[in-house]
Amino acid sequence: MGELRVDRISKNYVVNRGFNSSTGLQVFRDISFVLEEGEFVSLIGQSGCGKTTVLNIIAGLDRPNSGAIYVDGKRVTEPGLDRGVVFQEFALFPWLTVAANIGFGLKSAGVPKPERMRRVAHYVELVGLSRFIDYYPNRLSGGMRQRVGLGRAFAIEPAVLLMDEPLGALDSQTRETMQIALAEIWMRTRKTVLFVTHDIREAVYLSDRVLVLSGRPSEVVLDLAIELPRPRDRHSPEFQELELTLERKIGQNRMQ
Repeated sequence: MGELRVDRISKNYVVNRGFNSSTGLQVFRDISFVLEEGEFVSLIGQSGCGKTTVLNIIAGLDRPNSGAIYVDGKRVTEPGLDRGVVFQEFALFPWLTVAANIGFGLKSAGVPKPERMRRVAHYVELVGLSRFIDYYPNRLSGGMRQRVGLGRAFAIEPAVLLMDEPLGALDSQTRETMQIALAEIWMRTRKTVLFVTHDIREAVYLSDRVLVLSGRPSEVVLDLAIELPRPRDRHSPEFQELELTLERKIGQNRMQ
């Protein structure tokens, strides 16, 4: 299972202007889209268009002013183990090893120790850290720390995995390496993924589809299928044409 349905969600904030004055700010309105089971979909748009807010609402960390979120037909009203979240910050526990960090969510959920150990071993191998299973985070590179974060999110085996700029804090070379690793991990698991990024090339490289948000108040202005074979060649004319299509669409919908 792993269908995600976003049904006409809108979000408004009240902005305090001082001297008992306030005004409303509409971030986005009537946003709807569906991720089928096993799809990798990226959400892109200019800074401030509400990408992270959409993801936080799906995660149950924020609430829409209207509309609803459904995972496998069940309405989302709060955080839950059916959704795993990976943030830009590594957010690892420095006093725990790689294995203990990856198994933390399983332990919190009360998964019995034998099953927990089996899953940890599987996901440590999946993210390529078998040689580092007993290392603490301060001995790991940035890319390795984010692999731990991915392993922890995958280990709870959520229906949907939500990723908010998970590679944004990495240098360009490490980021490209992690894109390749993430694509390989996804192809092995076929997990339903919603991936927030501002990087058009990253979105084309990883995604089955790319959703483009307009300027505020944001709407989905393009749902672009990425029909390229995997692994993908960033230098192919077809890849570059898709990049150009997305660049033009974002440029046409600049923030008001």
